[in-house]
Amino acid sequence: MKNFDIRKVPADQIPLDLLLLADPSEQLINSYLPNSECYAAREGDQIVGVCVLKMHSSSTVEIKNIAMYPDCQGTGVGTKLLRHTINQASLNGTKKILVKTGTFGYPPTFYQRLGFRVVAVEQDYFLTTYNEPLFESGIQHQDRLVLELCL
Repeated sequence: MKNFDIRKVPADQIPLDLLLLADPSEQLINSYLPNSECYAAREGDQIVGVCVLKMHSSSTVEIKNIAMYPDCQGTGVGTKLLRHTINQASLNGTKKILVKTGTFGYPPTFYQRLGFRVVAVEQDYFLTTYNEPLFESGIQHQDRLVLELCL
């Protein structure tokens, strides 16, 4: 596992290319990033991963973006980053964390391993929200899962 630390950072310090790995819409990123709380995994001075939280209410937050650079994926850094973010949210009084993701691939498994449960499916979300089709493993994303973790 890589040597890294995790800390809260201002949104304007998060590299856009990192955020675009998890959300290909710069417009959507710009809509949620300014009013979000950001946690970054750093290796030395380099940000290698980020988790972006947006408040929905005093007790509910949503993970809007979590991304790791490819050379850090599969190293455990993302899991540690998400665990750290969950812990910080809990310390801040959060009772529920939401995350929305595609219906297949690695992300749903990643979240469920940490206790998130599927609570809804938003049909045709990717078809109606993004101008270009999104593919993973040769399959086009259509629907979006809503998962939650109760703290």
